[in-house]
Amino acid sequence: MWFDPKCPWAWNTSRWLLEVESVRDVTVRFHVMSLWLLNRGRTGLEAWYEEWLTDTLGPVRVLIAAEQKYGTPVLRDLYTALGNRIHHGKQPIGADLYRSALIETGLDTDLALAADREDHDDALRSSHHAGLDPVGEDLGTPAIHVDGAAFFGPVVSPVPRGEAAGRLWDGVLLAATTPGFFELKRGRTESPRVD
Repeated sequence: MWFDPKCPWAWNTSRWLLEVESVRDVTVRFHVMSLWLLNRGRTGLEAWYEEWLTDTLGPVRVLIAAEQKYGTPVLRDLYTALGNRIHHGKQPIGADLYRSALIETGLDTDLALAADREDHDDALRSSHHAGLDPVGEDLGTPAIHVDGAAFFGPVVSPVPRGEAAGRLWDGVLLAATTPGFFELKRGRTESPRVD
């Protein structure tokens, strides 16, 4: 799964996938993408969304720096630590948030400095494109790759739990791996409820 840690929809999908691991033979591997990078240079974005994007680059840079230093498996726990602070604790995105998440996960707190540096931006772009290029244009996070299929979504709220999570996985996997299947969508009627 490719995620941007600030996206509440990706957060819900990530928590759903962790539920799926407990009821299906699935192992989730997390990868970083960037909504800032995805929307860079785009015109016509709504003003609230442009404002919302302003603090999204720092967290993905910290995640990529941690991945570069410790390896991809570190993203699971660091994403969880950042996401809990962002989505549940409503902590402001910045150095204090990064440092507390790095401390929780036992990682070098100097990685928080990566938020304001371009040192790992090539690796960020590489991860971003590896996740999104196979999905298609104008799609973002969550992006999932499984069994040779790459797709956007699912966008879920609230997070399905237990066997309900497994049933949704079965359906998503069936649809996503069906040759010629491209889209299933309905309008969102509520904001994400993160759990």
